[in-house]
Amino acid sequence: MADNRPDVELRIPADGAFLSVLRTATAGLAARLDFTLDDIEDLRIAVDEACAVVLPQARPESDLRCAFYLAPETLRVEVSAQCDVPRPPRRDGFAWTVLSALTTSLDTGVDGDTLTVTLSRTSGEPG
Repeated sequence: MADNRPDVELRIPADGAFLSVLRTATAGLAARLDFTLDDIEDLRIAVDEACAVVLPQARPESDLRCAFYLAPETLRVEVSAQCDVPRPPRRDGFAWTVLSALTTSLDTGVDGDTLTVTLSRTSGEPG
């Protein structure tokens, strides 16, 4: 990928009250890529779950960043926030199991003080 700039990027307060904005944006972007209704719902849930993994570690009054990368039939999403002591989620935990079931690919990483969960879904492919 030559250009690593997201097609769409949203920054919202790191507060669960704002997650509906990300769910709506996810659904709209997936619909733009002609995803099925089932794929759209899976992505909405996956983005919500990724936020649920990142939010508890986010610094108070910080931002939650959600970057969307659009490609033919694939939507990749990076959810990240600055944390005091970022820790990747347990890969044997419930949240990771749900995310794995809903996505085509899933990864997490820590870069300095930033925790990121990256997921993607390809239209028509089961998670």
